Amino acid sequence: MTFQPQLILIYFAPVFLAFIAWEWLSLRKQTGSAPASAQYSLADTASNITLALLHEIGDGIAALVTLGIYYWLFDFRLFDIPNTLWAFTLLFVLQDFCYYWFHRASHRIRWMWASHVVHHSSPNLNFSTAFRQSLTYPISGMWVFWIPLVMLGFEPMTVIAVVLFNLAYQFFIHTQLSPKFDGFGKVFNTPSHHKVHHSRNPEYIDMNYAGTLIIWDKLFGTFIPEKDDVVCDFGITRQIKSHNPIRLTFHEWQDMFTDALSGKKTWQQRLKHFWAPPEWQPETKPNIENVAPEPPTTRQR
Repeated sequence: MTFQPQLILIYFAPVFLAFIAWEWLSLRKQTGSAPASAQYSLADTASNITLALLHEIGDGIAALVTLGIYYWLFDFRLFDIPNTLWAFTLLFVLQDFCYYWFHRASHRIRWMWASHVVHHSSPNLNFSTAFRQSLTYPISGMWVFWIPLVMLGFEPMTVIAVVLFNLAYQFFIHTQLSPKFDGFGKVFNTPSHHKVHHSRNPEYIDMNYAGTLIIWDKLFGTFIPEKDDVVCDFGITRQIKSHNPIRLTFHEWQDMFTDALSGKKTWQQRLKHFWAPPEWQPETKPNIENVAPEPPTTRQR
């Protein structure tokens, strides 16, 4: 059977499921000592798996378009970069750099947050949380962040392969049953670093965007280590009380368009709801009639 890079996450599926089974069994043995937020529930796990399947279907359909765009742009590449070990290593570092900015944008641009919020919407953090993805990533523009790599001269399918290996690595940092790996964590993303990222504690919000290498957060001022005296609270600041995969996928899209179309606003303010940070709302002028302003509907990070 010919190796198909676009199926890398499917190839890893047995490994992912084995780690989920190990974590579930380990948690059963640690009843009372492991945090409640690490536990598996049938409803939450079923939602995560369903969202993963919807995500794969969405990505599969979108790949027909995005790969066509990549190969068209590849004709205008700056260099002819061969598929060598050194080139692959360089691509790994550059792709991880691009991933950092994609991830950071996904928290600070509401159009992109509308997709990424799905991944953060669970109050639990375990290996199955890594499956919690949105089928709308192609709409919000994830694929745009890999265009510079193709334009440089990296072959599009090799770029896709490195992106998927990066995402496969990130599965393993979605757990609370792990030591901190302090030495390893000076360079690489770890479960401790990513635990912080999934927390909605005020001091942790919008920190630790790393994919594989934590160095980008340290370079660009978004790194914070896990604090022993802080109990992580997972989820989003306005938690959605639903396990319905459709509701989980589209609730922020609905809220975003509702914010943009409602109230008395300028057209610039309406458009800003799409590209401003998720928590942004237009300033309310002093209301001399003592009418309370409309509350924001965004489920801000």
